[in-house]
Amino acid sequence: MSSSDRRTLLKLLAAAPLAACGFTPAFAPGGPAAGLMGAVRADDPHDKNAYDFVGEIEARLGTPQAPRYSLAYTLRTSTGSVGITASGAVTRYRITGSADYALHDIATGKTLTQGSVDSFTSYSAAGTPVTTLTDEEAANTRLMVILADQIADRLIATSGAWNG
Repeated sequence: MSSSDRRTLLKLLAAAPLAACGFTPAFAPGGPAAGLMGAVRADDPHDKNAYDFVGEIEARLGTPQAPRYSLAYTLRTSTGSVGITASGAVTRYRITGSADYALHDIATGKTLTQGSVDSFTSYSAAGTPVTTLTDEEAANTRLMVILADQIADRLIATSGAWNG
């Protein structure tokens, strides 16, 4: 048996359990999230964090072409020091963030799903003031990506219950 034939056989054997359980990829034709791409319009951003958040939602779910759903969200962040030297100088900050969200059917106004997600990230304050500000901005961007990814994952995972 050639190496190529063995690889094909192994791929088929690996896929067999998935086929037996009725697994369907979420975005496959007929999949629960198939109609989600390009159909979710997030509320307009009002600040840098919201801009990053909406950009990541669109990266995951597509830029809305003919939106069927509107995504309302509320973002919250707080910053605290986590690394402090013996002299009291802060060397590291932690940004904690949360996002409440609600997905509405645009045609009916009905709330289809809602929830809340949270996460954190951190950044160093050990450099110059300019590098600290740059690190803070990058940390906020990372946090918005994390929150948007969590919401997109929840929308994809639950879409079978409301995406009709």
